[in-house]
Amino acid sequence: MTTGNGAASRASEFFLRREVLITVALLLVLTWLLVSRGVSLLLTILIDFAIFTIVTLSLNLEVGFTGIPQFGRVIAVIAGAFAVGAIPGRLLAWFMGLPHGLSYAEDAVNYKVVPQLSEVLAGNAFLAVVFFLFSLVLAALCGAAIGWLASRPAIRLREAYLGISLLAFGDFFMWAGHNWEPLVGGTTAVFVPDPFRIVWGYRFQAVVITMLVVTLLIYLYVERLTRSPFGRALRMLRDSDVAAGVSGKNIVRVRTQSLMIGSALAAVAGGMYVIYTGTCTAIGFTRLTWTFWPWAYMMLGGIGSNAGVVLGVLLLTTMRSIITVYRFKLFGFLTVWGIDPLWLEYALMGLVIVVVVLFMPHGLIPAKVEPILPLGRVKKALERTAQG
Repeated sequence: MTTGNGAASRASEFFLRREVLITVALLLVLTWLLVSRGVSLLLTILIDFAIFTIVTLSLNLEVGFTGIPQFGRVIAVIAGAFAVGAIPGRLLAWFMGLPHGLSYAEDAVNYKVVPQLSEVLAGNAFLAVVFFLFSLVLAALCGAAIGWLASRPAIRLREAYLGISLLAFGDFFMWAGHNWEPLVGGTTAVFVPDPFRIVWGYRFQAVVITMLVVTLLIYLYVERLTRSPFGRALRMLRDSDVAAGVSGKNIVRVRTQSLMIGSALAAVAGGMYVIYTGTCTAIGFTRLTWTFWPWAYMMLGGIGSNAGVVLGVLLLTTMRSIITVYRFKLFGFLTVWGIDPLWLEYALMGLVIVVVVLFMPHGLIPAKVEPILPLGRVKKALERTAQG
C-alpha cells in the first residue's frame, strides 16, 4: 500500500506541475482550433512552431548556455534564406541550360525560369530530395560562416557593445540584400524552386511533417550537445570566463564554436522558411520577427532550458494565431474610438511578456542545475571509496 500511495503521489505531483498543465491546456486549445477553424490554421501554427523553435533553440544555445548577448539572430536566418534563395536554383538552372547568372534574380527572368525548375523537381522525386537536402546543408554552411564572422567582434567586445554590433550586422545584411538586386532580387522577391511540388495535392501537409521532423532532430542534437562536456564548457564560460580560462578552456575557440553552431541551426530555419513560402525577399527578414520574437519565446520558456524553449514557442505562436484570427471579432468595437484592432497583436503579446516577466521571471520551465555525473554513479563512487 505504501508503494502504491507513493506512486500515486508522484503521479499527482507530475500532473500538477505547471508545464504539464500548460501543455494539456495548449493541446485542448489546438484541438478546439482544429474543430472550429479547420486543419489549415493548425498547420500554420505548426509551421510557425517548427521554424521559430529552431531559431529560438539556436539563440538559447548562444545566450542561455554561452552568455553571449545575441541581438543579431536575424543575421544567420538571413544567411540561410539568401543562400537557398540565390544558389540552388542557379545551379539547377545552369545544369538545365537556363539563365543562371546575375540575370537569374531579375523578375522578368526569375518568374519564367523558376516554374520550369519546379516542374523538373515535380517529375523526379530523387532530385527533389537531393535539392532539399542540399539547400539545408548549404544554408547551414553559410550560417556557420556568418557565425564565424560574427565571432570576431565577440572576441573583444562584451555585453552591450557586442549586442549593438550584432544588431547592426543584421540590419547591414538585410539592407545589402534589399539594395543589391543580383543576390535575391532586391526590392522584388525572387522565387525559390519547390522540392515539394512532387506532392502538390498534399504540399502543405508534407511541409509541416518535414519541418517537424527536422525540428525534432535539431532539438535532440541541441539537448545532446548541451549535456556533453562541450555544453558544460559553455555554461562555465557563461558563469565566469575568468574561471573558464583558469581551468584551461580556450575562451575564444569555445565562443566561436558556439556562435558557429547556433548560426548554422538558425540558417537552416531561414532556408526552410523560404522553401515553404516559395519566395525570398530581403525586407521580410526584420529584427522584430527574427530577433526580438525569439528572445520573447526564450524568456517565456526559460533561458537556458531547451524544453522551456519548445513550450514557450508553442504557447506564444498559438496565442499569436488566436489573436490574429479573432482580434476583429472580439475587439472590433474599438474602432469607435479610433483604435485599429490590426495592431492588437503587438500590444497583447507585449502584455503577455510583461506578465510572464513579473510572475514567472525564470520562465515556464526554469533551467535546472545538473550534476556532471548522474546521481547513481556518484553514489557508487562514494560506496567504492568507503569500502576501499
